Amino acid sequence: MSPDGLGVDVAIEAVGVPATFTTCLDAIRPGGVVANVGVHGKPVEFPIQRAWIDNITIRTGLVNATTTKDLLGLIAAHEIAPERFATHHFKLAQIMDAYDVFAAAADHHALKVVLTA
Repeated sequence: MSPDGLGVDVAIEAVGVPATFTTCLDAIRPGGVVANVGVHGKPVEFPIQRAWIDNITIRTGLVNATTTKDLLGLIAAHEIAPERFATHHFKLAQIMDAYDVFAAAADHHALKVVLTA
């Protein structure tokens, strides 16, 4: 929450479901930013009149590779523990099961699905 109690400066939608996008819009302060990086499988409502009148910025996009070198350095320095995000592990032969879990991530409490040979 901002110091003036008007909402958060930045909200990150990383789940990819309509309810979390709406929650971000509800939480953001005027002039704030919603970063939408979740992979959406369904359309979401975007109340443009609300974003416009409150001067809200919506950023979208998939993860880019520009920070990969920095992130790998933080992992090597043990400042980031990536294993905490890997909630489900599958063999490559189980790829369809892995995809089903990823497709219904909220139902399975999945953050990241890992495939191994």
